[in-house]
Amino acid sequence: MNICWLRSVVLLAGLLLVVSWGAAESEAPQPPLKAAVWQLTLDGVVGPATADYLVRGLEDAAEEQAAAVLIRIDTPGGLDSSMRQMISAVLASPIPVICYVSPGGARAASAGTFLLYACHVAAMAPATNLGAATPVSIGTPMTPDNGGGQPGDGEGDTAKTQPGSAMERKVTNDAVAYIRGLAELRGRNADWAEKAVREGASLTASKALELGVIDLIAADRSELFEVITGRSVEINGRQVALDFSDSSIFVSDPDWRSEFLAVITNPNVAYMLMLIGLYGLIFEFTNPGFGLPGVLGAICLMVALYAFQVLPVSYAGLGLILLGLGLIAAEAMMPSFGVLGVGGLIAFVIGSIILMDTDIPAFQVALPVVAALAVTTGVLLFAVLGMALKAHHRPAVMGPAAMKEREAEIEQVYGDQVLARFEGELWEVRCAEPLKAGDRVRIHEIDGLTLVVDKQEA
Repeated sequence: MNICWLRSVVLLAGLLLVVSWGAAESEAPQPPLKAAVWQLTLDGVVGPATADYLVRGLEDAAEEQAAAVLIRIDTPGGLDSSMRQMISAVLASPIPVICYVSPGGARAASAGTFLLYACHVAAMAPATNLGAATPVSIGTPMTPDNGGGQPGDGEGDTAKTQPGSAMERKVTNDAVAYIRGLAELRGRNADWAEKAVREGASLTASKALELGVIDLIAADRSELFEVITGRSVEINGRQVALDFSDSSIFVSDPDWRSEFLAVITNPNVAYMLMLIGLYGLIFEFTNPGFGLPGVLGAICLMVALYAFQVLPVSYAGLGLILLGLGLIAAEAMMPSFGVLGVGGLIAFVIGSIILMDTDIPAFQVALPVVAALAVTTGVLLFAVLGMALKAHHRPAVMGPAAMKEREAEIEQVYGDQVLARFEGELWEVRCAEPLKAGDRVRIHEIDGLTLVVDKQEA
């Protein structure tokens, strides 16, 4: 049965792969013409999926000898690690990369500001903004003014805007050095870039152009290409003239891989996949031979571990979740009347809350999800405890405890050896009174393989 289930799962997975591959091939866009401008879109929070999409898009554009890459941005920011992956790909690009904050109402906040500074050309549409690049996890605590500086005094102001702890200062200074380096590389306003990191400053498009943070303002893509045609940018030490008058536009939307990565790297999805995987394996180990829970659990757990590998996971939180589930499983298999189960539930909830090591809301496990799974686990736990208590008060049906006060009949007597038949088996019997075949006795103790009995009166 187990082999049949496994074969069915493998065949089904193979069929789905063939169908999805055929669909992807049939729906794949036609290859772009050489010297086309590739347009990539960065919408929403910066994370592993967006980084994978943008990095692969830049690599593919370079392989196709594109004229340039246009990145349309509208983001509130995101993970530092994903941002740095994208910026590294932009800096290594052998073709021009144009960053364009659009449409009206869009923003390039936090990680988007860093990316805007990294691109060869930085442009914004009217009614857009950028800035607020302070690292989220260290953006609130500040030290008091202990240097005696007054408002407006350079030293006093710096002291007030510096985070309090050594780690906070370290992270802030690292981000400042990073964005100043990008500003100096592209010839943009480095002082305001530092202010965006230290103070969370923001700018409108017109003010950003006035301060030299961006290169131009364009109402749409056509105006953008018209304005930048004829400009030169430096790429790997050489000047490259921009001319998009005859270039076609190839829009490279996120493919199935990016969409799949976006789904599994959602912290709530990864969290639930991990729990499904662990529960499936626990069920398989406690009820071996079925197959499907184990196969499904292993697949879900592997996918979840891949997602956690690219997400900012707290290993202390992950360890507490595993410990909690282990204690709950132990409670189910060898009940301790709540000690292991309740402790496991507490560890599970605490680990779930601290699982994601970031203060970015988009990469936190939602508390309603944690609460729902904790309540479900608690209900199952107390159901197991209830069954254990009922079993504890139920009379024993086997073993020495179940044999006491039961009656047996003497079947054979050989000198000093007396044998009685009980539950179809012959037992040696010891009694204070003489016995003969046919006597009825009552068991009141079991001494090894000997029944200690009292003779019943006829």
